[in-house]
Amino acid sequence: MATIIDGRAYAKEINQQTKQRVDWLKQRGIVPKMAVILVGDDPASKIYTRTKQKKAKALGIGCQLLRYPVEVTQEELTAEIERLNKDQTVNAIMVQEPLPEHIDNMALVSHISPEKDVDGFNPVNVGRLYNNFPGHYPVSCTPRGILMVLDHYHVPLAGADVVIVGRSILVGRPLQSLLINRDATVTMCGRKTPNLVNRLRQADIVVVAAGKPRWITGNEIKKGSVVIDVGINRLADGKLVGDVDFASARQVAGAITPVPGGVGPLTVAVMEAQTVDLTEWQHE
Repeated sequence: MATIIDGRAYAKEINQQTKQRVDWLKQRGIVPKMAVILVGDDPASKIYTRTKQKKAKALGIGCQLLRYPVEVTQEELTAEIERLNKDQTVNAIMVQEPLPEHIDNMALVSHISPEKDVDGFNPVNVGRLYNNFPGHYPVSCTPRGILMVLDHYHVPLAGADVVIVGRSILVGRPLQSLLINRDATVTMCGRKTPNLVNRLRQADIVVVAAGKPRWITGNEIKKGSVVIDVGINRLADGKLVGDVDFASARQVAGAITPVPGGVGPLTVAVMEAQTVDLTEWQHE
């Protein structure tokens, strides 16, 4: 039976450390602040932004929500980002997805100052990560959270055989760079990868972010492997499940993240921590 990787418990530890850092900054007259741009009325986005606001408030971090109607133009959003770039009271900027089809998200992200890019999506920061650039810069929050929890549970990375299922710019690609930078051997796969099961059965670590509920089962993974399930899928009955069939996989894996309660809480905790990182780096 697998060890359950408790993302909620570890997120609480991260948040405690973040709160201590915020208190230290406030003693020096510095209050970390994040600005979140929300476009339209997507229900999931509203919930997610409320969660971030609530957590930021609990940690003593300012969180300014800038709401725009779905009809907003690319030019208006770009102008808002440029204004936030110049605002010295704002340390971190993010654009909440999804966006309307007429908005070019990558163009918006490219306008966010790399020093305020809390999501780590600006091409400058992506390039720094890809090239294992020395120094401080933000990294995509979910991959960073995954790496942190693997370290927290003392999962060896150097020399590990890792299979990532899902090649998105949000999770798979930045996580690949993070793991390669730690000397892991990484195979990137997708839904159309041939012989995927053969690859999974050789992997020491499996990370699944493919958006298919309960897709990977226990008989498709290596005994004793570490399984990180990034998927969040809502079934017809309202139940939340991951991309991995938890019931069967936990019988085979050495350690596994549940859904919910695994990677999700880490993403929010890392975003708040990274807001403080940006604040500290901006103030030397």
